[in-house]
Amino acid sequence: MKELDLNEHPHRRFNLLTGEWILVSPHRSKRPWQGKVEEVASEKKPVYDPDCYLCPGNTRAGGRVNPRYSETYVFDNDFSALQLNTPSLKYNNQNLLIAQGEPGICQVICFSPRHDLTLPEMSIDAITRVVEVWAEQYRELGKRPEIDYVQIFENKGEIMGCSNPHPHGQIWAETTIPVEPAKEDQQLSEYLRFNRTCLLCDYLNLERQVNERIVFENDDFVVLVPFWAVWPFETMLLSRRHIGSLTGLNAGEKNSLAVAIRDITARYDNLFNASFPYSAGFHQSPTDGRDHPAWHMHMHFYPPLLRSSSIKKFMVGYEMLANPQRDITPEWSTKKLKETTNFHYKMV
Repeated sequence: MKELDLNEHPHRRFNLLTGEWILVSPHRSKRPWQGKVEEVASEKKPVYDPDCYLCPGNTRAGGRVNPRYSETYVFDNDFSALQLNTPSLKYNNQNLLIAQGEPGICQVICFSPRHDLTLPEMSIDAITRVVEVWAEQYRELGKRPEIDYVQIFENKGEIMGCSNPHPHGQIWAETTIPVEPAKEDQQLSEYLRFNRTCLLCDYLNLERQVNERIVFENDDFVVLVPFWAVWPFETMLLSRRHIGSLTGLNAGEKNSLAVAIRDITARYDNLFNASFPYSAGFHQSPTDGRDHPAWHMHMHFYPPLLRSSSIKKFMVGYEMLANPQRDITPEWSTKKLKETTNFHYKMV
């Protein structure tokens, strides 16, 4: 049996001070970088870029050639942060140096064959197809016995670590439940145990009554600025029906989700008249084979821009060492987002 190599294998390291785990992927330093170097406001892109390793028909950095895809396209990441053949072995030196092998799968999802589009510029039908692929991949990856959690996310913009401007997202499926979903799992489960109701159902009902932080809603989804938001224009997208994962959505709800995603992302772009960077992703029920009745599917958006495209909010100083902090209130953010049109500025 292979031994866990801390200099090569993806693994988790235990932080004795916080009691939390961090994922380490030492081999990932080899990946290429195609991030944007211009300011956020300068964003003209061609429909097809011969130098982009995600465009249809192009050769990727790992040497493989993309098919000439015409809609959403999924492939295994050539520079994956997780590897399925990683041994699930533990490393423990006197209970002070603790690590564990973390097998997994990483995928890339190209939202569109067009290099010049982002989610808010795509049609509702095209975004609905992205939602369908998310659901399909969550189901297929989650069925694997070695996968306990499927994390779907998007990093948009160079300042959020996006290594290629082509519209795409990622899926990381791994053996353990990551730190942030694990925190939510504990909170959701304890709330259900003590109250016999869903925490996010109750929270959403209260937010709809108060109606101070709701940015958008349709028959199936609500987008709101959480009461506890940290990022300047952070929002959360919640299903109105109690659903644990994307696989529980019917066809109409998938379409409604696409509408909600395009609405909030268009407002983000319109807020600064530029392609608005963010990190976003779904939190869904774990896929460990157990029942998770407390889980209520939702999506987080974490945008770093503050009052202009040159002012960015990152976790530094006090926030890294002590506690998250923000200068503007969720209510102010809600007001600005609601005042911003959802008709994309490029289409005016």
